[in-house]
Amino acid sequence: MGALLGSGSLLLGSLSEAALVAMSRTGVHGLWFKRDLRLLDHAPLREAAQRGRVLPLYVIEPSLIQAADFDALHWNFIRESLCDLSSKLSALGCPLQIVVGEAVDVLAQVHKRFNLQSLWAHEETGNGLTYRRDLAVASWAQQAGVAFHEMPQNGVERRLQDRDGWSRMWEQRMRAPIVSTPEHLQAPAGLQACAIPSAQALGLAGSPRQVEQQGGETAAQAVLQSFIQQRGHRYHRSMSSPNTAFESCSRLSAYLAWGCLSMRTVVQSVRAAAGSPMPKIAARAFLSRCHWHCHFMQKLESEPAIEYHAFNRACDRLRDSGQRADWLAAWQAGRTGYPFIDACMRALCARGWINFRMRAMLVSFASYHLWLDWRQFKDWLACQFIDYEPGIHISQIQMQSGLTGINTLRIYNPIKQGQDHDAAGDFIRKWVPELQNVSGELIHEPWKLGAAAQVAAGCRIGQDYPLPIVDHKEAVRKARAAFSELRKRDDYWEAANAVMQRHGSRKSSGRSQRPKRPKKVAASPQTELNLDAEGGVES
Repeated sequence: MGALLGSGSLLLGSLSEAALVAMSRTGVHGLWFKRDLRLLDHAPLREAAQRGRVLPLYVIEPSLIQAADFDALHWNFIRESLCDLSSKLSALGCPLQIVVGEAVDVLAQVHKRFNLQSLWAHEETGNGLTYRRDLAVASWAQQAGVAFHEMPQNGVERRLQDRDGWSRMWEQRMRAPIVSTPEHLQAPAGLQACAIPSAQALGLAGSPRQVEQQGGETAAQAVLQSFIQQRGHRYHRSMSSPNTAFESCSRLSAYLAWGCLSMRTVVQSVRAAAGSPMPKIAARAFLSRCHWHCHFMQKLESEPAIEYHAFNRACDRLRDSGQRADWLAAWQAGRTGYPFIDACMRALCARGWINFRMRAMLVSFASYHLWLDWRQFKDWLACQFIDYEPGIHISQIQMQSGLTGINTLRIYNPIKQGQDHDAAGDFIRKWVPELQNVSGELIHEPWKLGAAAQVAAGCRIGQDYPLPIVDHKEAVRKARAAFSELRKRDDYWEAANAVMQRHGSRKSSGRSQRPKRPKKVAASPQTELNLDAEGGVES
């Protein structure tokens, strides 16, 4: 077990032997914070507080922070959230303890020292590492005789047997009373506040991003109120364009991902504001995304294997051939030759966030135009999102890659998307400065610039800014042809029906519907995002 990151070299090493003996007889109740870095609407906190002395604990697990889907971007936000949480807990008389080590090792040492009577935590729908970690903790607790209680904190149902009725369960949870914060906590004697390490101290590579969002429950509440009171009034109109989305989207996704706010708090706050001060149409549009948020997380909760395999197993080897490392690198660097694609990617990498439609477009381009397998870029992309939520991330990447068998193929035309959402090219010029002097509509198709126009703009296409790395029409033709062949297979439709039964939305009909096998797959010049039975999650 690692050392306490505070004034003492060992966990609560400042306690006297007499105090330790006393506590070993009466025990304490552990409160394990994970992706729930808040005090309001925190049921495990309430339950632990009602039982006696509380030991609040956050474990920095090396296996998690060194994983391929974790970045200093995430830790910086977590660290800010922990600082806020620690301050609030200290004010209640119960300082947060920060320990480095794997969860089972840390908890075993804590139990040895304090005789844990119980351990309280929220359920977590995370990646395979946290899934196996939680199983290991549950096994250790049973063997150690520690009562381990995990409680739901959103609309995700653990051990869900059937999706029928899931929407009703979600609604019941969202309507339940918000759990109030205790006015005071009884702590073991001698607890001291801990220092919280920087990303550098943890050995994480520095993050060059300039993220404007501050982590923590205090900041989260302020962002929620600014969305309700003013920013979100044009949410339904402004969420799709990156020119307006950074301001008009809720920007609550990071706070929900790391648990600085509960989904119930957000839903009840927006519902209370619908009509005044927030327009009802904007509130309805946002609340539908709250529902989808949990809907997509439920998929990973119900089938953890989708982190490694396609929803529709017939698609697992769809993109085995034709993988181009140079295309992947160009996409990651925002140098595909398609200005709107590149602007969105560069903005994401610089700011740690971009709106949902643009995320879907970026994944669609990687999957259909570049024919990259989703497993090639899922972890890298997770490291770009400050609001990385594994259930949503994995489910959405697979959906936008066409791997479910129950969704329309969403193949975006990168030129038309730019024309629709950045008609004047302002966003492109900001993030692709090579093109800042290109005027008119050719900002979206700079390869059409003549030699004289390139000289005038100070941008030589193919040198200062790349030519398109693939031809849009030819790439789409090949992608559709590949899916057309795949959809002739019986195993594809058998798997699609299984996906619908386990994961399909029931919101409109209440029951699952079998995917229909078309006689002929119709071609379309562009399939735009539409929030159908398996819609998207706007951040």
